[in-house]
Amino acid sequence: MMTMNPHLQQLQPYPFARLRTAMQGLTPPSELSPIALHIGEPKHPTPALITEALTSHLNGLSAYPVTAGLPELKQACAGWLQQRYQGVQIDAETEILPVLGSREALFAFTQTIINGSNHKTPVVVSPNPFYQIYEGAALLAGAKIAYVNCPAPDFQPQWQQIDAATWPHVQLVFVCSPANPSGAVMDLSQWQALFALQDQYGFVIASDECYSEIYFDDHTKPLGALQAATELGRSFDNLIMFTSLSKRSNVPGLRSGFVAGDARLLADFLLYRTYHGSAMSLPTQYASIAAWQDEQHVTDNRRLYREKFAQVLPILQQKYAIRQPDASFYLWLPVPDSDDLRFTQKLWQKAAVQVLPGRFLARDTAYGNPGQGYVRIALVAPLEECLEAADRMISLM
Repeated sequence: MMTMNPHLQQLQPYPFARLRTAMQGLTPPSELSPIALHIGEPKHPTPALITEALTSHLNGLSAYPVTAGLPELKQACAGWLQQRYQGVQIDAETEILPVLGSREALFAFTQTIINGSNHKTPVVVSPNPFYQIYEGAALLAGAKIAYVNCPAPDFQPQWQQIDAATWPHVQLVFVCSPANPSGAVMDLSQWQALFALQDQYGFVIASDECYSEIYFDDHTKPLGALQAATELGRSFDNLIMFTSLSKRSNVPGLRSGFVAGDARLLADFLLYRTYHGSAMSLPTQYASIAAWQDEQHVTDNRRLYREKFAQVLPILQQKYAIRQPDASFYLWLPVPDSDDLRFTQKLWQKAAVQVLPGRFLARDTAYGNPGQGYVRIALVAPLEECLEAADRMISLM
């Protein structure tokens, strides 16, 4: 009998699969149109400049692309990075690598970092709540995962929850800033604290920054990992940031992003990807160049999200103790009596609004489950639907 990879048995159902199971047999009111706010999938139109660049280079489908990416694309990524993050200097040739979206890259990068050759099981540290790819990537690489809760009101990782006996075995730490689901952003002092731990224990930091361009104050743009390192006078050793066009440019189906940072790690990652078969098609590369070189569509996209938050938040604040996040398109809503699953089910049955229970995005730890008592609301639907959903939630209360 064939034996499958035993690590597959460690994987838990994805949050949306758990949600489908939890909602079986529950039906919304027939007179109400369902409103889906549970999936963080951008719904704004894809900018024409991106689709035009894509279709005008379809003849590129007749050629195999190289995994390292076109020099023009790497230059476009480097140019955006240096424009966006003050003071950051990057070598497009050695410190930039195009990837098929941040999700694919986060998973694949983990496989290149984890080294289980010694007698101790390697450890990966993840924020909690978290993007499920962190957990799956760690487990399938043969690592154990240690969770760091990010509790209210600041929703920042509590690094002290990792004990002194565990830190020496940590090989990789995931950071998500702006965070999914809370939208919290790490400031320079918080980066400095994490870098101090890195200096002591030597782990790699993987910084997931896919929500970096959805923010509410032009004077306080979210700080990125490479910018934090630069401001603190550090090199990019053992530091990689991940970003994507999906949220920034409303192209989740394009599957395009890039990673940047430690040239040594990226050289190994490129080798892995060459065997893994992760080259980006030429039409996608040219569409990505167009996207990274244009900021107007990003500004327009950010304005649409700002309008939603500006109008939806005052409605919800009539009944819910909720505040605006630092960034991202999520609302992390505390629910009555802290029963996020029951609230989710009731909201669907009574108001035809679908959200995601916070407990599905987190794991139980010795310090509790920081997702319990919250639901994640993705303000990705058109403004009118978001407002209607908010009104229904108020009526439900």
